[in-house]
Amino acid sequence: MEKQDPSGNNGISRRQFLGATAAAAAFIIVPRHVLGGPGYKPPSDTLNIACIGVGGKGTSDIAAVAHENIVALCDVDERIMAKFLKAYPERVEPVTTERFRDAMKYRDFRRMLELEKGIDAVTVSTPDHTHAAAAMAAIQLGKHVFVQKPLTHSIFEARTLAKAAADAGIVSQMGNQGHSWEGTRLLVEWIRDGAIGPVREVHVWTNRPIWPQGIDRPKETPPVPPKFHWDLWLGPAPYRPYHPAYAPFKWRGWRDFGTGALGDMGAHLMDQPFWALDLGYPEWVEGTSTPFNSETWPESSVIRYQFPARGEQPPVQLTWYDGGNMPPRPEQMEPGRRMGDSSGGVLFIGDKGVLMCGTYGRNPRLVPETAMRAYKRPPKTLPRSPGIHQEWIDAIKNGGKSSTDFSYSARLTEVMLLGNVALAVQEKHSKIYYDAEKMEITNVPEANALLKSEYREGWTL
Repeated sequence: MEKQDPSGNNGISRRQFLGATAAAAAFIIVPRHVLGGPGYKPPSDTLNIACIGVGGKGTSDIAAVAHENIVALCDVDERIMAKFLKAYPERVEPVTTERFRDAMKYRDFRRMLELEKGIDAVTVSTPDHTHAAAAMAAIQLGKHVFVQKPLTHSIFEARTLAKAAADAGIVSQMGNQGHSWEGTRLLVEWIRDGAIGPVREVHVWTNRPIWPQGIDRPKETPPVPPKFHWDLWLGPAPYRPYHPAYAPFKWRGWRDFGTGALGDMGAHLMDQPFWALDLGYPEWVEGTSTPFNSETWPESSVIRYQFPARGEQPPVQLTWYDGGNMPPRPEQMEPGRRMGDSSGGVLFIGDKGVLMCGTYGRNPRLVPETAMRAYKRPPKTLPRSPGIHQEWIDAIKNGGKSSTDFSYSARLTEVMLLGNVALAVQEKHSKIYYDAEKMEITNVPEANALLKSEYREGWTL
């Protein structure tokens, strides 16, 4: 029977069996896969990685780094941990649970970071509201960090993490995987080549939300499921009673926990124009939506960002659509042709033409297809990526930085989350004007409170 440790460690490992204590937690047993045979890597070339969150995106994040040494796994839901350990060999062959036999199991990442002295790097795959707290705790100990998108729950957290990562000199990365894919890099090269001329207009849309939004807080207070540590799941968020309307999946729609459709997919869809057009910070943002309440994000919204000119590049207006809203169909597009893909897409409207891609930058094409066939593609000038996780690992081992490290991804996150602030004040103010240098909304002073999250005691950054 699995033993429980009230201190936060909820499993017994081989190291515990050998008599390891908190004082000796730095001792690392090297798994068999690094000791010799096929795929042998010397221990000095293998990172010791701890993973916070093993369900959902946590599963794929762990799979992407499992060729390194996974020394600790953490999840607040012991049921999800058990399911992960049971299902993993079937889902990610040829990796087996042998990789995790010696990994310590925790439910509180703070306890894990306190005891596991040998950690080199940490992945964070939790709900949005816990990203910053977990990442900051790791950064303050000098650990390299990979954090799922959106990087943070608030604009203040994005700024704070970016500064902390730079000050600590660690390698950071946000998990917006499309940034590393071939389609995105082709798109950036074509835009910079002038394939459609100067771009003044961008339209970005998604099929999200695919979870409830625009609803009120439930009144029922059912019991917390066994082996689900609700207080730890809440983490820095204000306390409320457990309800299955929040966890494990539907948290994205709740303002205390998630960042809605924009937070879920903005990092995947706004990334391409942000990178290709060097957008920086907007001058103003305007949001409109279905009815808005204090508990959840709205069922659907349209958000407009106005970006200033950058050097020779003209001003750009970027419009975001979710909840079934769609941009106008370009007149150049062939009848019957689908815009984007089943999850969303991006349209770049240039002075000389139109460029379209799907979610994550997939399948970039000039519109109409005759323009694509006539286009002479430029040489590939951007470095190609081995994948967003591997480039993070390579940067840790070889120096340099990842392509969506926090110096980039924190700015993208900040711009993205300004849209949610605009939605929150839309009834009284049509636009918010933003002074990025001061991190201040200049025309709606009360909106500045929305740039930060509330933290419960024990969870502040």
